[in-house]
Amino acid sequence: MIDIAIIIVSWNVRDYLADCLRSVFADLNAAGLQGDVWVIDNASTDGSPELVADVFPQVHLIANEGNPGFGAANNQGMQDAARFQPRYYFLLNPDTLVRRGALQRMIQFMDDTPKAGMCGARLVYGDGRFQHSAFAFPGVFQLMFDLFPLPARLYESRLNGRYPRRLYDPYGQPFAIDHPLGATMLVRGDVADVTGGFDEDFFMYCEELDWCWRIHKAGWQIYTVPDAEIVHYGGESTKQVAARSVINLWQSRAQFYARHYSAWTNLLAKKIVTLGMNRKLKETKEPALRAAYEKVSAIWQGKLDTTVS
Repeated sequence: MIDIAIIIVSWNVRDYLADCLRSVFADLNAAGLQGDVWVIDNASTDGSPELVADVFPQVHLIANEGNPGFGAANNQGMQDAARFQPRYYFLLNPDTLVRRGALQRMIQFMDDTPKAGMCGARLVYGDGRFQHSAFAFPGVFQLMFDLFPLPARLYESRLNGRYPRRLYDPYGQPFAIDHPLGATMLVRGDVADVTGGFDEDFFMYCEELDWCWRIHKAGWQIYTVPDAEIVHYGGESTKQVAARSVINLWQSRAQFYARHYSAWTNLLAKKIVTLGMNRKLKETKEPALRAAYEKVSAIWQGKLDTTVS
């Protein structure tokens, strides 16, 4: 049995991955934790698998020939790590840096809080700026914030799924949330087993929302631990394929709303998204993005299968 299995899914972020792994091993060693690291590479072409094999031979490397998606790749890592019976799985994005003490503080909180099934860290951007690390489950208002200009003061509000910034004070107490940002998720090994991990119908985006929904439904609580700091640069893989990422995001949102919300909520959401995509089409001349917005509109209107990745 080990304390922690750290699972990192990577795609074409070689340099970020190298820095991430260095920070992970430094924190593991400083904390004296018994842990192993898994990197699941989703068919990178930038030399990421070779880097891991050459520079970090202690890492369990799974080099996929194709890209099965974020959730499926994380499941691969957890399934392989299960033979070591980890008390916790830590799902970590490769464009992160683990600050000293973060792993120990998160594990200590989970050890001290039996009802906690998962927790996330406090995230900051690469330049140290504040980053929202946790969110309430989305509703129709959050769709409005993403698609239409609204008063700036409301973007930080609960209407947009945000928790007050004061709760993230590094000297503050852990606080209950609906779900963390998927960049950092520490989950109990038995909770992962009982709830089944990520639903692989979600290719990318919203898979963490769906899993957290099921964790809550199973009777567990989820928290943010403010004194555990992790740098998250954000979007370093997805920005390489901007138009494809737009489709993936809104396709996954359509799946999430259809699965977890009422017919009335879905009807209202469909109208909001259709109007929003039409607005973006009028403002955009870039052909790939226009095609993406048209496809998203078709998906939300039920003209395309939402499970197509």
